[in-house]
Amino acid sequence: VASVSITTETTSASSSTGSGDIMALLASASTADGKKIFKKCAACHSIAKGGGNKIGPALWGVLGRQAGSVSDYKYSKTMATHGKPWTFKEMNSFLTKPKDWIKGTKMSFAGLKSEKDRAAVILYMNEKNDNPLPLQ
Repeated sequence: VASVSITTETTSASSSTGSGDIMALLASASTADGKKIFKKCAACHSIAKGGGNKIGPALWGVLGRQAGSVSDYKYSKTMATHGKPWTFKEMNSFLTKPKDWIKGTKMSFAGLKSEKDRAAVILYMNEKNDNPLPLQ
């Protein structure tokens, strides 16, 4: 009788897109770092409460709301119909490379390659919210 050893490797969709375990990354992220990284976003997006739209929609309260839902902003058709809420995982995947995650988005930003940078900016954005998402 021959014995066969089988090694299995599991790859989740999130790790194949580079998003890894966002909750673990958020636990080690810094909002101060996120504020610095957000400067890349500030050219096109306001994050202040009551801040208006710029080239991109206002991002106060973005985490937890539906994608494409700022009423006075003209989204691309694909963003307007994306239909998903901005969760930590969804935002992490989007910020990796926006045009790959939501084909047809108007957002021309190339993305944040660093998982740590994405986690820090997501943590910072979550603070800029009347009802931040729980970090557990």
